[in-house]
Amino acid sequence: MAATNMCSSKRAEQNAGGVKSHLRPSTMILCRSLEVGGAERQLVELACGMQRRGWDVCVAVFYAGGPLSKDLQCAGVRILNLRKRGRWDIAGFILRTARTLRQAKTEIVYSFLGGPNIGSALVRCLVPNVRLVWSIRSSNVDLARYGWPSRLSYGLERALARLPDMIIANSEAGRQFAIINGFPEQSIAVIPNGIDTNRFRPDTRLRAKQRQDWGVADCQIVVGILARLDPMKDHPSFLRAMSLLAEVRPDLKFICVGEGCERSALEGLAIELGIANRVQFTGTADPVEALNGFDVACSSSSSGEGFPNAIAEAMACGKPCVVTDVGDSGLIVGSFGTVVPAGDPYALAAGVLRELTRKSPERSAAGRQRIASCFSVDSMVEGTIAVLGRAHRRDRPESRSASACAE
Repeated sequence: MAATNMCSSKRAEQNAGGVKSHLRPSTMILCRSLEVGGAERQLVELACGMQRRGWDVCVAVFYAGGPLSKDLQCAGVRILNLRKRGRWDIAGFILRTARTLRQAKTEIVYSFLGGPNIGSALVRCLVPNVRLVWSIRSSNVDLARYGWPSRLSYGLERALARLPDMIIANSEAGRQFAIINGFPEQSIAVIPNGIDTNRFRPDTRLRAKQRQDWGVADCQIVVGILARLDPMKDHPSFLRAMSLLAEVRPDLKFICVGEGCERSALEGLAIELGIANRVQFTGTADPVEALNGFDVACSSSSSGEGFPNAIAEAMACGKPCVVTDVGDSGLIVGSFGTVVPAGDPYALAAGVLRELTRKSPERSAAGRQRIASCFSVDSMVEGTIAVLGRAHRRDRPESRSASACAE
């Protein structure tokens, strides 16, 4: 790895300029819900990490419930229910949120994703003394694939983007996309996601159990994708690549882990491609078990990715990865995976064959070590804490990108 690489503690230090240990302002993390998702898992890791470091932190949700609420409760993190009644419950929701901020004596609001970003900006009009930090977690989203509410939401986010004191992007690609769309460059810091390598690790017992559940024989090789069934993930390109592989490798089995609006269309495409008997759509699953069941992990995304958790998590589980050149995917895998153009099934299929020939215990261990060194939870938490401290001091130095280690 090059001597100029910027990893872990150095990344947090350069990204935020440090923060005094006694400066722990009361912080509210604002999100839509605690349903299972990549951004939501990162939120939980952050809140629990801040709690362990003695911060007064709570999580406020638009809609109560969700499986991830248990993790916060176990860590002793308070969850506040803002009781949003639906998309058009706006004025009442803003008033309730402002009242909650005052009652909790909140000094910093850190909002996760577009809806909460917009909501926090509106609430700040009623609670002007609160410091505001936004999170942006995607890049180059093709909004033409989505309905008018998504386009309206992003338009509002762009219009309000100069209100937050700081903005945290989880990828260099996300930062660049935001700047192109009018977000203030000087306010944006990059804090890559953190991967819990104690949880995401190779486990032969989980591997055997998962493959048995899938009906995979010992002699079969699993090429899998862990992603919601969403247009930006471009599962059609994945399936077309797998149909090419099916012609030359009868030992391969293809697994799509995730649920979403595209499922019926994708199942129809698998039938059309003649690989319905080689593909399984499993729905949601425990990501650690699923990734351990893979032999090669793929990401076929065409747009929208910032920091794809599933790729870093797969590497932490010792799996070789084939990824499209979208977001920071290539930066994450470095020299321990294959990067191919988006929307090219032939390149994706060739990448899988390449990784199968390069697969070795030593290479898997090196890929896992890369994630542990460059994308730790501690680094993500410390970097975020430092940016929150900067916002609290109303300090806006020039943004310093803290992107992942470069090969």
